[in-house]
Amino acid sequence: MNSFVIKGNIVSAPTLGQLEVTPRGYLAVEEGRIAGIFPQLPERYAPLPLEDYGDCLILQSLCDMHMHAPQYPMMAVGTDLPLLAWLNRYAFPVEARFADPDFARAIYRRLAHDFLENGTTRVCLFSSLHTEATLILMEELEAAGLVGYVGKVNMDRNGAPNLQESTEGSMRDTLAWLDACGRFSHIKPMLTPRFTPSCTDELMAFLGRLARERKLPIQSHLSENLQEIEWVRQLHPECQQYWESYAKFGLWTDRTLMAHCVHSDRREREAMARSGVTMVHCANSNNTLCSGVAPVRIMLQEGVSVALGSDVAGGTQLSMFDVVAATVRASKTRRIQDSWETDFLTEAEAWYLGTSAGARFFGCAPGFAVGDPLHALVLDDSQLLSPHPLDVEERFQRAVYHRQRDAIRAVWSEGRKVLG
Repeated sequence: MNSFVIKGNIVSAPTLGQLEVTPRGYLAVEEGRIAGIFPQLPERYAPLPLEDYGDCLILQSLCDMHMHAPQYPMMAVGTDLPLLAWLNRYAFPVEARFADPDFARAIYRRLAHDFLENGTTRVCLFSSLHTEATLILMEELEAAGLVGYVGKVNMDRNGAPNLQESTEGSMRDTLAWLDACGRFSHIKPMLTPRFTPSCTDELMAFLGRLARERKLPIQSHLSENLQEIEWVRQLHPECQQYWESYAKFGLWTDRTLMAHCVHSDRREREAMARSGVTMVHCANSNNTLCSGVAPVRIMLQEGVSVALGSDVAGGTQLSMFDVVAATVRASKTRRIQDSWETDFLTEAEAWYLGTSAGARFFGCAPGFAVGDPLHALVLDDSQLLSPHPLDVEERFQRAVYHRQRDAIRAVWSEGRKVLG
């Protein structure tokens, strides 16, 4: 029976900008699902096994909603180049190596473990265009205990000599991959046109039909880089804006994730809010590749759904703690750019985007909501120095920025203890 109680300083983000803190509280779990958070343990839960973590922080585990799994081996390489040059020089060559299943297995096993070591339990990942390697990625994530979506990348134009499909081959391999995904319980398929310049109209139309017929979610990129936006304009002169190159093929839905959206103007943002498209903000990557600073505060005010992604390897850090911190810093830069008229994001707001906002895409309520499967981590910050005692909220704020070795002592994913 997967029922137990965790004790510690419980912190969650049930609403944007508001933390719920229960010092030395109890989090009760029944059959892997959250039964409640209590300052004192009710008698009915007293018979359950208790894991007492003393003064540690018990936090929601994190969601990485945009990451390129085959780029993990080259994380933090090539940081001096803009997006399109970086793709051709670094990203495409390393992705081509995933034609080798043994290489894929070694990398993806390490990646799955490293997600958990960093407190990330829910993911939305790009694989490469290789069917076998994509299935290997799904196997390793499933075996490690993560929950999420993985996409076999589609790209039948503007790739590299050893990293491009034929249109017919891409369609055939996508169908074969989907047929092989039925054996996974917690890792599900997600259609993944790399971005508009990588896919012909014929392939995009096929993916749109597939999304509709099989009710599949979709992930891609949008308005990350000015050069990219101009390229899309040349490829689709009939589209006024980048987003329309997805919408015209049925790839713009309330189950669509669009990464970056750095240069999305009001009209494009309105299209996201109207259709329920989720924007995945990748502050670390946008800074590293000099793409710009997305107007996250404005998007939130306009009703756009926003979540966070590491975007490894454009992003240089896998830890979503670092992504949350980068999100706050980027919002402060945006405030300066906007002549101090735009409020920056607080740590509590960024934490909500890195946890609860991503969980929403998986059908869960924000915070530690009763009835949802437990996704949590235990953070031991006792090694950190402080000139005076800090309250729980101050310790949480510090944890967003300050890393310490082996601080994450335990992790639960979908109610299962997967680390510790």
